[in-house]
Amino acid sequence: MSKIVHPYAHRLIQLRDWKSRWFADGQKYVDFLKGDVLLREWLEKKLRGFYVSVIEIERSQKSTRIMIKTSRPGLIIGRSGEGAVKLKDEIMKKMEKLKLTKSEELKLDIVEVQNPEADASIVGFMIAEGLEKRMPYRRVIKQMIEKVMAARGVQGARVVLSGRLGGAEIARTEELKKGSIPLQTFRADIDFKREKAHLPYGDVGIKVWIYRGEIFADKKKVEKN
Repeated sequence: MSKIVHPYAHRLIQLRDWKSRWFADGQKYVDFLKGDVLLREWLEKKLRGFYVSVIEIERSQKSTRIMIKTSRPGLIIGRSGEGAVKLKDEIMKKMEKLKLTKSEELKLDIVEVQNPEADASIVGFMIAEGLEKRMPYRRVIKQMIEKVMAARGVQGARVVLSGRLGGAEIARTEELKKGSIPLQTFRADIDFKREKAHLPYGDVGIKVWIYRGEIFADKKKVEKN
């Protein structure tokens, strides 16, 4: 039996919150879950190239709120907010087309990621972008790891590429690591992302781990009466 656990799922509740937040029962639960998965997949595909970190969805009785966290919010918002309005309309049309459960109100929030070099999703896309520009893969991952390690709060980074690297006939795996990645420590803040670089001779898989130090809960002082 394999003992590999996804770093995000491994730290749910302790360090991470759910990417979808709502309460439902019975048929509504099935509809909401299906809607969130389809909508997130479509948005990730559509916003590829916009340096998106994560897409979070919150639902209440009357409204649905979609939060898109990106390092370049200006690309999505557009001039005088035209891009955000257009994207909101496209989301509503997509929900109608897929026959998803809709709320009375749809809110779209675009949040800026302050430290993009410490975000595994953005770093993964930057590596994929470099590979798609046909840059040497060793140089791409070496430069990216140096950038990540120079970012504020980062204590370790690991990148794994797998596929037909450099157009070779036989697929292989290449790995580069700096610092420490304590995967079994619950309080270790480890960000992880899988990405693909689409190349003429096939896709190259990218895995990124970024260790951002340990997080300790604040001790609450209990006042004695």
